[in-house]
Formats: sequence, structure tokens, C-alpha cells
Amino acid sequence: MTKVNKKELKDFINTWQNQGSEVADKVTYWNTLLELLGVPKEQIDNKTYIEYEKPIKLHENDSFHGSIDAYIPSTHVLIEQKSNGVDLTKPESRPNGDHTEKITPFQQALRYNNHLGSKEKANFLVLSNFNQIIFYDIRESIDVDPVTVNIEDLEKELYLLNFLVKPDESKRIKKEQQISVAAGMLVSKIYDELVNIFAKYNQVEDEKIKHSINMLCVRLVFCLYAEDAKLFPIKEQFYNYLEPVEPNKMGVALRALFKTLDTEDRTEDDPFWEDENPELAQFPYVNGGLFADEDIIIPPFTPKLKNILLDQASRGFDWSDISPTIFGAVFESTLNPETRRAGGMHYTSIENIHKVIDPLFLDDLKAELEQIKQYKNKKTIEEKAIAFQEKLSNLTFFDPACGSGNFLTETFLSLRRLENEAIRLRTGGESLLDVGQADDWIKVSIQQFYGIEINDFAVSVAKTALWIAEDQMQEATRDLLYANDWHFLPLKTYVKIHEGNALRMDWNKVIPNYACDFIMGNPPFVGQTFRTKEQKEDMINIFGKGSRETKQDYVICWYKKATDYALNSKIPKPSIQCAFVSTNSICQGESVSTFWRNLINEGVEIQFARRSFAWDNEAKNKATVHCVIVGFTFHHENKDKLLFDKTQAIKCKNINPYLVPAENIWIPSRPKKPANKEKMTTGSPATDDGQLLLSNKEADIFKEKYPILRKYIKPFIGAREFLHDKGGQFSRYCFWFVNAEQDLPKIIKISEMKERFIRIKEKRLNSSATRIQKVAATPWLFAQNRQPKQNYLVIPRHSSERRKYIPIGFMNKDVIAGDATTIVYNASLVDFAILESSVHTAWMKTIAGRLEMRYRYSSSIYYNFPLPNLSEDNRKKLTETGQNILDARAKYPDSSLADLYDPLIMPVDLFKAHKANDKAVLQAYGLPTDSSESDIVAHLFKMYEKLTK
Repeated sequence: MTKVNKKELKDFINTWQNQGSEVADKVTYWNTLLELLGVPKEQIDNKTYIEYEKPIKLHENDSFHGSIDAYIPSTHVLIEQKSNGVDLTKPESRPNGDHTEKITPFQQALRYNNHLGSKEKANFLVLSNFNQIIFYDIRESIDVDPVTVNIEDLEKELYLLNFLVKPDESKRIKKEQQISVAAGMLVSKIYDELVNIFAKYNQVEDEKIKHSINMLCVRLVFCLYAEDAKLFPIKEQFYNYLEPVEPNKMGVALRALFKTLDTEDRTEDDPFWEDENPELAQFPYVNGGLFADEDIIIPPFTPKLKNILLDQASRGFDWSDISPTIFGAVFESTLNPETRRAGGMHYTSIENIHKVIDPLFLDDLKAELEQIKQYKNKKTIEEKAIAFQEKLSNLTFFDPACGSGNFLTETFLSLRRLENEAIRLRTGGESLLDVGQADDWIKVSIQQFYGIEINDFAVSVAKTALWIAEDQMQEATRDLLYANDWHFLPLKTYVKIHEGNALRMDWNKVIPNYACDFIMGNPPFVGQTFRTKEQKEDMINIFGKGSRETKQDYVICWYKKATDYALNSKIPKPSIQCAFVSTNSICQGESVSTFWRNLINEGVEIQFARRSFAWDNEAKNKATVHCVIVGFTFHHENKDKLLFDKTQAIKCKNINPYLVPAENIWIPSRPKKPANKEKMTTGSPATDDGQLLLSNKEADIFKEKYPILRKYIKPFIGAREFLHDKGGQFSRYCFWFVNAEQDLPKIIKISEMKERFIRIKEKRLNSSATRIQKVAATPWLFAQNRQPKQNYLVIPRHSSERRKYIPIGFMNKDVIAGDATTIVYNASLVDFAILESSVHTAWMKTIAGRLEMRYRYSSSIYYNFPLPNLSEDNRKKLTETGQNILDARAKYPDSSLADLYDPLIMPVDLFKAHKANDKAVLQAYGLPTDSSESDIVAHLFKMYEKLTK
């Protein structure tokens, strides 16, 4: 953002705070604002930056045209302007062909955008009434929360409007991504051919061979990059050295090259070496340990491998523009058998890395640099810029699960870009005749970055990625200063990435805690079922055998290690700031009341967080992983916290571990049934190896073949059947031999039934659970009988997060509920109305566990849910609204609940019945009928706190 004239900004605020006509004033308003944001006046005067009254055809028959109030082509911003005083959230009458309709300004802007050509589609929709600017970032989805900027707050929030003038960097990132993935594909080809060569000798599984292939690929990549980035002094030097060599001799040539690159004084042992090896002598000394004398095995090359290396990877590809952040991770996954099997090309997007590092430290550093730009005195600016560089150079960053180093690499690049801006401030943008050496200007170093990684190959990749990043940024600074005599080689800095298991290492031996400023990263998250023996031992070592934490996700180990590192060492440093990407399960259910409660008690405080979102790792054929980001300190900070939800950033006084802007509250996962609530439990578990369950067709066959079984074959529902069977129809049945004592002797004699009972008994006897072994003696019965004796209420244990409401419904007592359902005994229409409301849904979404993003319902949600004190009027109204929902459903007998609650096709009358019910429930809770979800949750948390006190 350019330097802003504060007087002009104040004049703008004063001018437009209480006036402005859509027709007469919008051009002046937007031209002035854009000029404040740094758009050159000549571009505005020449009408080359912003287009007003952009014509648009709304109907194919040309009968109706419209015009967009303002459109900015370079940043793809569409502006819908209204006069001062117009409510930007309320619908207004607008012409649409031969009629009018009521639509909101957002809907109007969206309609215009839908009729733009594919190359003109907006990235941002902006609504303005002069006094207020509301914008929507619709690059990923139109279902986003808006950001509102009030004109009186522009002095401190003008930066939020940078998107109006800042060119979209997505094209640059996309290009880097494509180049880096293409480079990864070339490495993959080299790797595969090396594997094929070793396979001929049956040596691929040998650990030394695997290590040799990996290290050879790392060294080749560095040479390919060095050739194109001009680190090697002669054009195509690597290619020209190897091209004349016969394929079967290339291993010898490469060993000689690697030894040369690792040797500083090459004539120490042989004064004639340079004369005898003129081609090798021209290669520079690299240093840094990358080519250190190591006993790696290089096989004879095939013609195919030589072609891939030289013609495709060397001469046929430019490596100088790869993104070290992306390529490092792609490189690692290309050569990692596990990720190759999972689809390969796996890396964390740069955008997601910034979701961690921006609020952790980068936003503050950017703001500090912007403040320096506000000074008018040139000498002051230079002094402040130098001090800023010193500050950057003294910060330290630690990723204790760094993988290929992408968090460290992107952080280094981000700091160096800030440093280059500071250097530009020091020079005033002018070229200097004598700039001196790089060390005189560049203060940020890769030696400020520390990591731990368990995989030896990933360690090598991380080091290489950081070296490449350092070279690229030195080039950028050199171009800035026109410094032609700077040389990157030999490497002057060593990368501080350590190999080992971070959970069994003393982090103070990597970087003492008193020297560490920031801990960050994306540690592995592994559920209990999928953990290795070593990972199980790690959790026991950290939390103790039998602790409830050992049942939770593996990633919590890094939170505990970070806390111990900051607080429990010889020299505690609670001022360390930390942020981890984690599976969303750690901020749900039991994890909060156990793991987080202990951390908070130790002094941990959440400073910022991002609520559950899909973590895009760019892997092909990837399974979507749903994550949260939690940024925390080990001490209290008296400042606002930031909670990110989609595109919205909420300022609040406290973020609790449920990632809610409320006080810290611990909701137990196994509460006792309150006296004012009906019993809730999961349905009956069969534990039967499928032998007691029947398809529709099987049920008919057994009824026909064995009449004695007819009264014991009952309709059966799990969550799937409840949601997807149409009303009154059942796709599954079960054998329910409760009270079948008189008929059992005859039933057991039926050979088909006897076989089923034998299989059930075997399954239960082989169970590791004693309670299951005990019921092996009655294989004709479900393992537990929780079936109500009256009609009951059903809640599916898992339900899609896409639905606005969890489909809940009453069920006949003769329909057997399996343990994929949660059931409520003796439920009334009032219970149904409350549970089927937006209030209960908001509570459930906050405290429930999740399966991926699907809601996982349990009795603890219901038992902990605060209920209001209902008056008779409330009860009467809720009985009515609950029944109206059931009546609306009954109009669609050919639709399942899954159909009816699909957010895209939910019937209008059902939706209206729910909205009326929501209104009645909100009134019962004493809440305004337009309460937001966050308002509802905050109210419920206060109720819960009061009830538990």
C-alpha cells in the first residue's frame, strides 16, 4: 500500500460521512478513494483504471439492458453504488424485463456478475452507500460472509481496501505452481528410471540403495537449478559437462563432479589437477555439506535416463523460476513411496501457509513497515528502515515437524520481501554507484530458521529448498541495487534442520527456548486407529499410560511439547508465540474438556484461530482433510483476539478451545442425565457380523419360507436408513428375538438360523471387549437392547454439515433403532421443536465431534444443552410449530429426509415451517429473532456457565 496523505484521508472522511448521491457523486467518490490508495491521477483522469456505467446485457433477446455502476478491470472488482442512507442489506424494487422484483444490492451485483464474460468475472463484489463499504471475496464461493468498512474507521482500516488496487498475485502463484509441479514430474521420471535400473539387480529394497537414489536426486536438482540460476558461471555448464559422456560412464563423471563441488582447494594434493581436469575446474566450490563425501551408490545410466536428465531436465526446462516452497514439498512427495502411492504431487498451498504465518507475525510486521512509510523526513525513514531490518534479522522461527521445510521456506521468502521493501526505503528507490557487498545490505538469513524432521530425505530437501530461496532473494536484492558483483557460491550459511523424532528430542538442543520467537507448522495428525506402535509409545511417553489424551489425535503431542518447551525448561520463555495446523477434532468433544483444559491451566491462551475448513494440500486423488489453525501464547496478552471464520475476522476478548468468542467453559463428554430432560442414548448395537440384519428381499424370503419367524422380523434403521428411506418404507430389517423364549428351540433348529447364530457367537468370543464376550451366550439377541417401549425420537449420529438442520423425527416403537442412531425416550413435540431448531443446531455445531466435517451427535450434546424456562404460551407455540414441521414433511411422501433437507432443493413450505419454529424457539430463549449463530452460541455458553455454577 502506498503512503497515504493523512489530511486528504480526513477530508475524504468528513466529506462523505453524511452525504452522497448515487448518480451525481459516485465518480468523484471512487476517483478520490482510488487516488488515496495510490492509483496514479493520470490513470483516473484518462478513465483507464475504473469504468463507470459499464453496459451489460441481462437478457439474451436484447430486450433489457443494465449497467454496472463501476468496474475495475485490473483487479476484477464490481461495484454497486447506492445513495447515502440506503440500507445495503435490505431488498429494494428493481426492474427485471417486463416486471419488477425485490432484491438486495448484493443480489443485484451478483446478477450483473453472472452476465459478465468468463474473463471479466469479478473477484470481489462491493456495495457502497458512501458512508459504508461492504465487500464480498467471491473468488472461491459466493457463500461468504461480507467485510464491512465504515467511513469513520477508514484511518485505521483503509488497508482492508487494498484489494481495489493490488494486482491479483494468483497468476504469479499459479505460474510458480505449474513450473514447480512440472519440475517435480521431471524428478519423478529420473527417480523411476533409477529404480528400474536398480531393480534389474534386485536391490531396490536395500536401504542404502533407497538413500543413494534420494541423495542423487537432491544433488542433481541442485545442479539443474544452479545451471539455470547462473550459480554455475558458464551457460549450460552442467549439460555440456555430461553430454559427451557415454551413459554407462555417467556415474563416474557425476562422482567426479560431486567431489569437485565439495572441494575448496583442489590443487592441495595434486598441483596439476586443474590442467588435467579443465572442465571440472570451471565448476565453483559449493560448500554447505550438500556434496560432502558420502558413500552413495550411482549406477550406470541407461540412454533413457541420460535423455531425461540432459535433454528434458537440463536443456528442456528452466529451473530458475521454481517456487522453493512448492517445489520442496513436491520434490519430497515425488520421492516418498507413501505419498506416491497416495497420488503424488503433494504439497501445502502457499495460501494455506499464510493462514498460519500472517496472523502469527507477518501482519504485524507489514503494519510496522507501513508505519515507516508514513514518515515524511527521508533521514527518519532511512533510520527506521535500518532498525526494521535489524528487527527482522533477530527473529527466530522453529518448525518442529518441518517435512520439506515449506513453512520455513515461505517464511524466509516473506521476511526477505519485507527486507527488500525496507532496502528500497533506504535508497529512496534510487540506484547506488557503490553498494558494497551483500552482507552490507541483507540482514535476514536462513540461519534464523530451525526445524526437526524425522525423515532423513525430507531433511535434505528442506535444506536444498532454503538454499534455493536464499539465492532467489539475493538475486532480487541485487537487481534492486544494481549490484553486479555479488556471488552466492560458495554457500556461506548452514541450514539448521535436524533429523530425529521431535517428540523424543529435547527441543532446547535444536534452539534454546530463550532464543526462540515463533513456533509454527503442520505436525502430523493421526487418529487412534491408524497410529503406529512408535506413535502410540510417543503419546504414552508424553501424557502417561492410560490417560484420556492418548485416545485423542497424535497432533496434540506437539502442543504439549511446545508448552513444556516454553514453560518447563531451566530458562522459561513464555513470550514465545506458537501456531499449528491441526485436525479439527482437537477443538471438539472430549479433547476440549481434557487436553485443552490442562493446557489453559498451564497458562496457554489462544490469540487467534481459524475455524474448521478444508485444508488443500494439492495432492492428486487426495482425501479432503478438515483442519483448524490455533495460534497461542504461554501467557496472557491484554489485546483483542482474532477468530477467522470463512472470510470473516471477528475481534473478541477471548477465544475458547471450542473456537468460540466466549469464556473458557469445559463441557463434559460423559455427563449425568439432568432431571429436566428425557433419557437419550444410542440405539441398540447388534455386534453380529451382519447375521441379524436383513435386506428387504431377504426379509420377504425368510417370512415366506419360515412362518415362525414373521413376528420376529422387524424394520431396522441406522442413520442411513432413517435419512434415506422414504416415509413408511424400510430398506432394512432385522431379527428381533426379544421375548422369543417359547419359539427359540424351534428357531435354532432351522439350519440357516443355526449357522447365523454360530457365526455371531464366534465373532463375540473373539472380541477383545469382555462385555462382548459375555453376550456370546445369547447370539440370537442384539449385544445390547436399548429399544424404547414407546414411540421415540430419532437423531442420526452422523449428518452432513451442508444441512441447515439435522433431520430429526419420531419413530414407531416396533422399528428397531441401531447404534448409528441416537434416540430420545418419551419425547414430546416441544422437545422435537427445540431440538429441530437453529438454536440447538448452533450448540451442536460448536461442541459436537466431527467425522471429517459431518456432525457426530451424542447424548452429551443434549444433556449439556441449556434449556429455557418455558411458559405455557411457549409450550403451546412450540407444540404448534413442531407439528407444522411434521405436517410439511408429510406433504412429500415420495421424498426421504435426505431429499427434504438438501439445502439446494428444500421445499419452501418446509423451510418456512422451520423459520417459524426458529422464531418461536428464539423467543423462548429470550433472544431477538434475527440473532446470528455466534450470538446464539454466546448466549448458550452464558446460560451453561450459570447453570453449572
